[in-house]
Amino acid sequence: MVELLQTVEVDAVGDARASVIWLHGLGADGHDFAAIVPELALPAELGVRFVFPHAPSIPVTLNGGYVMPAWYDIAEIDLKRRHDEAGIRRTDAQVRALMAAEHARGVPWDRIVLAGFSQGGAIALFTALRHPERLAGVIALSTYLVSEETLDAERSEANASVPVLQAHGTLDPMVPCERGEAAHTSLTKLGYNVAFHTFPMQHSVCIEEIAKIREFLVSSLS
Repeated sequence: MVELLQTVEVDAVGDARASVIWLHGLGADGHDFAAIVPELALPAELGVRFVFPHAPSIPVTLNGGYVMPAWYDIAEIDLKRRHDEAGIRRTDAQVRALMAAEHARGVPWDRIVLAGFSQGGAIALFTALRHPERLAGVIALSTYLVSEETLDAERSEANASVPVLQAHGTLDPMVPCERGEAAHTSLTKLGYNVAFHTFPMQHSVCIEEIAKIREFLVSSLS
């Protein structure tokens, strides 16, 4: 049995009828995006509960083996190279367990959105596109594809048409915008419904991007 990750939660107004599970980036924690919830100003009637898990602390090769919160190890700065498959699969199981916990709390599968930033966004795409139950949507911010070579064989028919929101900063020095563009191209070729937006920012989130996220959540959960 997979042990549930520790989380930060922002409760829905009234009964929770939908859940957004949002994964932070490398070196951050579940508090990182909690402050974005009031900025989204979602309609109360959507009943959205936000769940922000903490990644486990592991040695990260790229950072000299320094132990820090990470969803998987990164060995080289070239994000095109093969990734930490074991770590990705481990985190995939943990995120699936979180989604199952939300489902057990009464949230239908098709009212769960998986979101993530940077490393968290890579996991959001990995897990959501392989998940056997239809989800409401995927939000992938300032990120890239991992384990792309197995996606076509492993992808779920249930989520073949799941809406995907991608956003990226054109000035991003950490995850170059070309990696986000490459992910968009690959996903589009596989037939996914991806809305891709770029903004003149670095490895961060801007007000205009928050507006797009709000629009996407309202559309996906209404």
